[in-house]
Amino acid sequence: MLSKKTKYGLKALSYLASLEDRQPVQIAEIAKHENISQKFLESILLTLRKSGLLGSKKGKGGGYYLIKDPKDILMTDVMRILEGPIALVPCVSLNFYEKCEDCPDEATCSVHKLMLQVRDSALTVYRHNTLADLIK
Repeated sequence: MLSKKTKYGLKALSYLASLEDRQPVQIAEIAKHENISQKFLESILLTLRKSGLLGSKKGKGGGYYLIKDPKDILMTDVMRILEGPIALVPCVSLNFYEKCEDCPDEATCSVHKLMLQVRDSALTVYRHNTLADLIK
């Protein structure tokens, strides 16, 4: 299931992407518009800023803004930043691979085979969608 952190992060990014002028937006405005706890949103936006998707400006006229064009922000990147590995089990993860302790042979493991398909399906969807696609 998608975490609230990721859901709210996607909503906040979509809100920022929908704005024409790309000017900094205060956390309070995003929180109010998207019905998100301001304190929780603050943590999410900080994560997105540290990852390089958002910039921030302090002071009057300050807030958060997108660094990249929405069409250049892939959902694979957003999901990995907010949700972590895309794979549901570590033995099929592309970026966070770990061998399962209870599995003697991945090649014959039925769970491994199924989870490869699930991972590949999710990656196909994420790779073919950008932030721009979410606001159309």
